[in-house]
Amino acid sequence: MLPWVVIPALDEAENLRVLVPHVVHHAQALHPGARVLVVDDGSTDGTGRVLRELAATHGCVEIETNRHNLGKAASLRRGFARALEGGADVVVMMDADGQDDPAELVALAAELERGADLVTGARLTRRDRFVKRTTSRLYNRTTAALSGTPGKDFNSGFKMMRAEVAADVAPMLYGEMHRYLTVIAHEMGHRVAEVPVEHHPRMNGASKYGLARFWRGFIDLVTVRFLLSYENRPSHLFGGIGFSCLSVGTLLLAYLSGLKLVTGAVIGDRPLLLAGVLLVLVGLQLLLFGLLAELVVHARNQSAAAPRPHYDPRRLVAPAERPRAAEPHRETDFGLHDQLAPRPAGGAGRTT
Repeated sequence: MLPWVVIPALDEAENLRVLVPHVVHHAQALHPGARVLVVDDGSTDGTGRVLRELAATHGCVEIETNRHNLGKAASLRRGFARALEGGADVVVMMDADGQDDPAELVALAAELERGADLVTGARLTRRDRFVKRTTSRLYNRTTAALSGTPGKDFNSGFKMMRAEVAADVAPMLYGEMHRYLTVIAHEMGHRVAEVPVEHHPRMNGASKYGLARFWRGFIDLVTVRFLLSYENRPSHLFGGIGFSCLSVGTLLLAYLSGLKLVTGAVIGDRPLLLAGVLLVLVGLQLLLFGLLAELVVHARNQSAAAPRPHYDPRRLVAPAERPRAAEPHRETDFGLHDQLAPRPAGGAGRTT
């Protein structure tokens, strides 16, 4: 299996100088044709220069450069596309901070050969600060509970996957969705597994993530669940909630109407009246929103199924201006005109 190792990097010049040669050594131990691709995500610390030096020294090192910082997910998506174009059978992703040990590639590959489609290097003993360890542990437990995906370290950036898995999950790599590659692959029907790996302290520099990633990660998890569960049937979600609201609101209004008709009680000042009207309106809006979402999905599917017209590139080039056809030659010899002109009767106009 031909592996490509994709390493997104942002201002990691000093770490890459040490890390890349080790990755090259262990990747080529798996396959002599292994490639190491570093995606420079708009670094400003000389990472580009270091990468050019490494590429000149190691022929298997390749570089992709983002003109500005696009984020880890976008960098991985670009790296996956380059690896798949290069004929990768296996795609590996790992961080550029030096905390992932390239020697563990053998263990990940062994688990892949045992039948897994995506293998995560689980950092069971982490070499990070207490706050980072605590928030990561809470995040992993929340993810496992809400997604139903087996695993203990979803946020690990050290993963090995088959090429078809990389192709399937690549469209979901935007924002900060890279944290949920394992969840996405599992929801798509791929077999996921974990292998305990050694985790080292960061070589140089500081982490690019703070505490805000926890609440952003929770929102991303809800987004992943929604997209994977209701991407092709949004009316089931919005319609279900809308119908429930509409039903409860209708029952409340029916109860108040019966109360008014039977007992003559005053209902205008009751909170149930306001709640019933609000639930009916919200339910109708959600039902209509679900139908509109279904129209969008239908239009998308119709557009995807429609045959695309074939354009001949030669037809897109403006045709050269054609030379005008030559106008019919008009004889200007007065003698010829005199011969062709109608002669007046009686020889009038004849010169002598």
